[in-house]
Amino acid sequence: MISRLFLAIHYLELGGAERSLIGLIRALDYSKVKVDLFVYSHRGELMKEIPQKVNLLPEIPEYAQIERPLKDVLKDGYLRLFLARMKAKWQFARYRKKNHPKDGSAIFAFVTKNVTPVLPAINPDKEYDLAVSFLAPHDIVLEKVRARKKACWIHTDYTKIDVNEPLELPIWSQYDHIAAVSEGVAEAFGKRFPSLRERVKIVPNIVDSQYIQEQSRAFNVDAEMPREDGVTRLLSVGRFTEAKNFDNVPDICRRILDAGVSIRWYIIGYGGDDALIRQRITEAGMEKHVILLGKKDNPYPYMQACDLYVQPSRYEGCPVTIQEAQALGKPVVATDFQTVKSAVQDRVNGVLVPLENEGCALGIVRVIQDPELQKRISGSHNEDLNKNKSLTTIYEWTE
Repeated sequence: MISRLFLAIHYLELGGAERSLIGLIRALDYSKVKVDLFVYSHRGELMKEIPQKVNLLPEIPEYAQIERPLKDVLKDGYLRLFLARMKAKWQFARYRKKNHPKDGSAIFAFVTKNVTPVLPAINPDKEYDLAVSFLAPHDIVLEKVRARKKACWIHTDYTKIDVNEPLELPIWSQYDHIAAVSEGVAEAFGKRFPSLRERVKIVPNIVDSQYIQEQSRAFNVDAEMPREDGVTRLLSVGRFTEAKNFDNVPDICRRILDAGVSIRWYIIGYGGDDALIRQRITEAGMEKHVILLGKKDNPYPYMQACDLYVQPSRYEGCPVTIQEAQALGKPVVATDFQTVKSAVQDRVNGVLVPLENEGCALGIVRVIQDPELQKRISGSHNEDLNKNKSLTTIYEWTE
């Protein structure tokens, strides 16, 4: 019998979790499952990557307002949603004044707590065998979808972000299954929510190597990443956020140049830290050496063209871009953040370097100066093993 699977995600802009979802729905066996995909707001470059076998549910206007600018929500007449989001802002302001959080992550729990009650049910006439909330916060799938069982995903290191545990614990606790994309992610989540530790199961990201390799041949990038004699081309891909640590790339790049190694460090991405990164480039005098390529629908030709893929993150869940670079056979260097070992075994399929700028720079220099090491670490991750493990788990959860 074919199982009925529901999947929900906020949008499909370029990002690790979004690419992970596309990898999953590409890999599913549609003789075993029938998939309904609900995207809160039908936006993002990855919308066009949804396979035809997936039933994309219509956008519900109220859900598209959850992350829109508040002035637009009010202007378009969604008064109840506007008031709910304003209440969430007020509650978060009180929380921030009392708790002094290190970032703004906790606001999303306040938003969904207030917004979810005013949202309509999703596909209310249908009951699913498994409903999946693929990206936190997870209130919506819990309360607005009918399903025999429900599962939610963890994509980040919960020891590195601000979490309102009393507000979030009751939500996580009501899910039948909790999926973590790596051992490190599961361990970090267990430290935050010890009572849920035994409920977490590792469900690795699925990377479609064949698709990535095909896309890497889509066009030539020599005009944007020219080959230069004696110059090593580094590449990093990701959102411009604190987690990715791109603001420290100009200083790391300067230290590499000071060590006598000539490089160009290209960065593909977008996000709130754009102005900060550009400021740091100017301060370090690295305008000719750190090049921001902007947002790219298809980053794979750039990955194929680089000599070294670098992940300089402060923290991650399980970095999809590392796995994608490995799928293209590129040598990878990553900072030694807490969850990185789910993707990189040091000096086996990548090299780990310190997060601190000087150590990071020296580590990259050593790799650039050691062609034999580059050759040895170039290769793929455990693609088939990860794929089989993840799909088997999902099929079991739908039974």
